Amino acid sequence: MFAVIRTGGKQYRVKPGDILKVEKLDTEAGSVLTFDDVLAVGNAQGSQIGTPTLAGVKVTAHVIAQDRLEKVIVFKKRRRQNSRRKNGHRQSVTVIRIQDIHAA
Repeated sequence: MFAVIRTGGKQYRVKPGDILKVEKLDTEAGSVLTFDDVLAVGNAQGSQIGTPTLAGVKVTAHVIAQDRLEKVIVFKKRRRQNSRRKNGHRQSVTVIRIQDIHAA
């Protein structure tokens, strides 16, 4: 069984047991999250697609950790101007494990 959820402006295709790194969510490690914004759900028999979401379908997930991704280097250069700028950025993420998909 799989589901398509929306969080942090992105869509993820998940199934029970998957580990995801999603945009930072305001929760603590060890807590349980419930995603109500389910766009589609499917299994071997068929699938259901929401318009835009499915009512009564929920995905629960366990928060493993609050983490940060690797550093991304932002380098800007203007040619022939002797102008350079180098910055770094680390995005904050929440690591979750999908526990169950509750389909109505």
